[in-house]
Amino acid sequence: MCCLPVIMVFSQSAPKPYGPLPSKGQLQWQETEMYCIIHFGPDTYTDKEWGFGDEDPMIVNPTQFSALQIVGAAKAGGFKGVVIVAKHHDGFCMWPTKTTEHNISKSPYKNGKGDIVGEYRDACKQLGMKLGLYCSPWDRNSPLYGKPEYVTDVYRKQLEELYSNYGPLFIVWHDGANGGDGYYGGTKEVRKIDRSTYYGWDKTWGIARRLQPNACIFGDVGPDVRWVGNEEGHAGETSWATYTPHAPDSGKTPGNGYTKDFEGTAGHRDGQYWMPAECDVPFRPGWFYHKSQDGKAKSADSLLNLYYKSVGRGACLDLGLEPDQRGRINDDDVSKLKAFGDILRTTFSHNLASGATLKASNVRGGNLAKFGPAHLLDNNRYSYWATDDQVHTPELVLDLHKKTWFNVIRLRENIKLGQRIDAIAIDVWQDGKWKEIATATSIGGNRLIRLDKGISTSKVRLRITKAPVCIALSDFGLYKENKLAPPVFQTSLK
Repeated sequence: MCCLPVIMVFSQSAPKPYGPLPSKGQLQWQETEMYCIIHFGPDTYTDKEWGFGDEDPMIVNPTQFSALQIVGAAKAGGFKGVVIVAKHHDGFCMWPTKTTEHNISKSPYKNGKGDIVGEYRDACKQLGMKLGLYCSPWDRNSPLYGKPEYVTDVYRKQLEELYSNYGPLFIVWHDGANGGDGYYGGTKEVRKIDRSTYYGWDKTWGIARRLQPNACIFGDVGPDVRWVGNEEGHAGETSWATYTPHAPDSGKTPGNGYTKDFEGTAGHRDGQYWMPAECDVPFRPGWFYHKSQDGKAKSADSLLNLYYKSVGRGACLDLGLEPDQRGRINDDDVSKLKAFGDILRTTFSHNLASGATLKASNVRGGNLAKFGPAHLLDNNRYSYWATDDQVHTPELVLDLHKKTWFNVIRLRENIKLGQRIDAIAIDVWQDGKWKEIATATSIGGNRLIRLDKGISTSKVRLRITKAPVCIALSDFGLYKENKLAPPVFQTSLK
């Protein structure tokens, strides 16, 4: 009796998702990559960072306010959205709210008919920018702060107004500054609250879920986007999109947005929730405009370094912009933003791997059309190269057909299937053999590897060195920072 050949049959179906998965809003947030949070209000005129709550609305009188100029400056910088500080801790509302007299309608701006938040909304629509809102839960002006009535009759009603009238929103933003000394209607006292319970987060965040279902909710630890743990604009070199909050201050179960022990910079490989990091940092030294800080905005090169350490590590970069007392971004700041945006546009306008021949050590089910490596070079962020279930550490070779100089490598996973890859290595063909030039961890929605020195080679190899499941890689790009001259940075790796 002769032996029959053994026929291996591999799966033609998509890989099973791994771990927590992003929502539609979180996917849209990831695609945004960079946005600006804009602080403008009474503090702009008092030269403070935190107002006490007793500021006279009459001081808020921008003579040349232009939401188009402000949002346009962000767009020129390559940012895709803005988060407007509709109310800071001083309690002054930048829209004509019905919840308090402490608002823009009591200022001289447009004879009390102004609506700063509305002007930002209109500018975003005109310029094709995403809009987010921040309404501080702490209110140093309100006489009701610290009482239940503040939450039910003031704060939540403010959120209702904002989320109903100024959408669509891509993010609603919250920070951790809550309680302390304040004006509080003239009492001028210290009021402390338990920030984990006072605001009734389930009901409060439920307003956003109901009125802006595709908006991510940002807080210290989520629930949708976590704070990275610093205001320096960078994530950890390893930064997982998943996270498990520790028990919060009140001792209740995780998920209410605040925690004693914070590990947001790196996240958790086996985190319970999909909760990627936002990296926030002011453009100038302060979050609000101060004339003494004119000329001190970060340079284009500084912003570029932050870009690689935030967006390049799977997070989003949130840069603070500071309009001046006129209601405009300072000319020097505008120039630096545009210079930064120009670098990004020229660097990432062309994938140098386009036209390469790709050879993978394994393709799921042998189905090149559905799971082949050619998907790495298309413009679809969610088409992908996948391997068979038992293949966790495949290799891929890009034959560029000619010597090509680059100094940036981009990798992305199809995060609709989870964060699947722990670690990778990159090799180049030099002197008749492969030489390792870079390694990286936690690929996720975006991983940028910026080489210390550029490299010229005709072949590049990607090795997946660690993964708990089969891979689903969606992007492999090679790029050149055009502000760098190849002869200066070229190396043979000898």
